[in-house]
Amino acid sequence: MLEIKEIYKTFNAGTVNEKRALNGLTLTLKEGDFCTVIGGNGAGKSTMLNTVAGTYPVDAGSILIGGTDVTHLPEYKRAKFIGRVFQDPMLGTAPTMWIEENLALAARRGQSRGLKWGISKAEREKYKELLHGLDLGLEDRLTSKVGLLSGGQRQALTLLMASLQKPRLLLLDEHTAALDPKTAAKVLELSDRIVEQDHLTTLMVTHNMKDAIVHGNRLIMMYDGRVVIDVSGEEKKKLTVPQLLELFGKVSGSDEANDKLLLS
Repeated sequence: MLEIKEIYKTFNAGTVNEKRALNGLTLTLKEGDFCTVIGGNGAGKSTMLNTVAGTYPVDAGSILIGGTDVTHLPEYKRAKFIGRVFQDPMLGTAPTMWIEENLALAARRGQSRGLKWGISKAEREKYKELLHGLDLGLEDRLTSKVGLLSGGQRQALTLLMASLQKPRLLLLDEHTAALDPKTAAKVLELSDRIVEQDHLTTLMVTHNMKDAIVHGNRLIMMYDGRVVIDVSGEEKKKLTVPQLLELFGKVSGSDEANDKLLLS
């Protein structure tokens, strides 16, 4: 479902601030894979997601989603393939619009727009049913402005919106990092449910090594703009955080890398 082939990305090339963020990155995800991504600050995790989404153009290499080469497609043209949830709960929604209006926008993504009545009664009932599944009481607040919601409520709504059209690829960019532990656990539980229910191919970037082990069927660790660890199945389930750190130290050949991973 996702093929990243020999991707290179350098920022501020030719200046004193030159930084190679992706260094021949290669990764393939099968349909239905739920892959967690970890690594220290500057490892290239978010840059990878941004190149897949089309936010950053790549210097070299190619990206295919569902067999379609999207390497040179602009971000808005990739939107029909991709759902994305950001770290900041303020992103991904229109804060001055109602909950039902945000859901309607998500439901109509990629479709031609006409002048017919905005939201039908049938759609409104569907939105109520979907929101009821979040167990946050939002089904009774369809006409509340999204900007009035808590961070956790907003992130749960964003997750619902991102998966509403069952995208080929779901990108979760540290989507629980700004939430308190209890709310983060709730959003992760919801993420698991939506991914499994809709069989979504998913990339989830996280700084929490325990979450990376517990969630998904595959785990990759990035260092210096490339994948250095790739585990899945039973091997992943048996991993512990100390084992992961030890493995990372061996692969990277640096204690400093372990420290960066822990501090991040």
